[in-house]
Amino acid sequence: MTGTTSAGKQLATPTHAGIASSGLPVDPIRASTTPAVSPVVPTVSERCPVSEFDRQNSSAVAAEPEPNEHVSNDTGTAIPRRHLLLIGVLLVASFVVILNETVMSVAIPVLQNDLGVEPAVGQWLTTGFMLTMAIVIPTTGFLLKRIRTRTLFVAAMSLFSAGTLIAFLAPGFEILLFARVVQATGTAIMLPMLMTTIMTVVPPARRGAMMGNISIVIAVAPALGPTMSGFVLDHFGWRWIFGLVLPIALGALALGTRYVVPVGEISKVRIDLLSIPLAILGFGGLVYGLVSIGKAAGESAIPMWLPFAIGIAAMVAFVARQLRLQREDRALLDLRVFRQAQFSIAVVAMLLGFGTMMGTFIVVPYFAQSVLGLDPLQTGLITLPGGLLMGAAGPIIGRIYDARGPRVLVIPGSLLVAAGVGMLTTVDTSTGLGWLLAANTVLCLGLAATFTPLMTSGLGSIEPSLYSHGSAVVGTFQQVAGAAGTALFITIMTVVATAQPGGLSSPDAVVDGVRTVFLVAGGLAIALIAVCALVRRPATQSVSVPLH
Repeated sequence: MTGTTSAGKQLATPTHAGIASSGLPVDPIRASTTPAVSPVVPTVSERCPVSEFDRQNSSAVAAEPEPNEHVSNDTGTAIPRRHLLLIGVLLVASFVVILNETVMSVAIPVLQNDLGVEPAVGQWLTTGFMLTMAIVIPTTGFLLKRIRTRTLFVAAMSLFSAGTLIAFLAPGFEILLFARVVQATGTAIMLPMLMTTIMTVVPPARRGAMMGNISIVIAVAPALGPTMSGFVLDHFGWRWIFGLVLPIALGALALGTRYVVPVGEISKVRIDLLSIPLAILGFGGLVYGLVSIGKAAGESAIPMWLPFAIGIAAMVAFVARQLRLQREDRALLDLRVFRQAQFSIAVVAMLLGFGTMMGTFIVVPYFAQSVLGLDPLQTGLITLPGGLLMGAAGPIIGRIYDARGPRVLVIPGSLLVAAGVGMLTTVDTSTGLGWLLAANTVLCLGLAATFTPLMTSGLGSIEPSLYSHGSAVVGTFQQVAGAAGTALFITIMTVVATAQPGGLSSPDAVVDGVRTVFLVAGGLAIALIAVCALVRRPATQSVSVPLH
């Protein structure tokens, strides 16, 4: 969807794939941015299989080291070389697929012109991707229990690579949209697989540091994606956004066939066919309804309330169905993960943090371009350093978690989130680039200090047999939070700005809308502080190794 600024120019929506479907103005010409602890074996019921690490390190089932594997003298914290290679391949593959997810926010305006489609139609390149992710991610808990790791990895990366090739060769919009759906199907599997693998093969004393590497995937890739997209669009054309990603994806696929080894235990459980349409209607309806909120009234042929109504009704039926199936260990998404209070607390905190992050990553670049008149490159300088900082800080924060636990990180981190949001409530028409850069950097540092400890402590609190389902829940909530944060922030800004003289074409009106947005975001940050105060180290973990 497009719109005009006070200068009569259309703007590009930066940062995340969800931005382009948010309904903010986009630039049809060009845009180049956005932006030692002894191991403790968890106690589980006899019917629940233990994790790979616990099984291999149990005194009852001692595993012999494989040839050519590094074995530490400290068997409590040793990670076999084959598992390090496995995690490395999964990190590379996850980085590639999420990088691809974010490049479209800048490319859509160009694609609309080249393919001759209306903005409302072009937005489906991101909306369709988001809907597919929201539908597939909840099923990954079941898939990871049912299918061997290597088989699932090859399937996921093959789908992604095939979708990328189809997109590169697409003769028209319809084929390109199909390619994006195929890409999203593979993408949705990778991050839950990465989280589940780390929780399964890494000893508790080192999980924080290893989970910190995920920050490189969820922070750096979205920060680099739009900038890379802008460069490619300027020099090569939109097809090469996919053409340059394809060999990297194929390389990751080739490495995976060699280094991705089986982890965990496979359960031959029949899939419940009724759960699939319920998941599609439930998660798909909720996400589509949230995305629709961010669009201007009258732009959509479908009433905004309809997908919500369908989504909520289907979700109620889906939850009821899973509660019944989980008694037989047949649930598509096992909700027993929520029986652990620390997991539930972590999920709520991540929901608040991720929603705030995604909403901010949309509103700040829009403000910078429409009010301050910054060009795309200058706008990218606002969000890029924060994303890079989150990725760089992740492993360090993970090591602090291993040594000190989550509370020394999440409480200061949530305070930094509140401080960053508070800085953004002071913006006006004279705000400089330096202030926006500082506020975004403070916000991103706070998010970095919360996300890694929350993921590690949350997943570490549940039974090893439920790691895959816990990872699926985390991934699903990230999708919902991203859509909700986008919808909430855009709706507030639009309603407040349009009530002022000049509406969205008036810089003063946009300033009022943006300030109101960040006052509401301040409330979310306060809620985040309160929730983070409840976070504790999982009972299966004790004081860990000293910091090095």
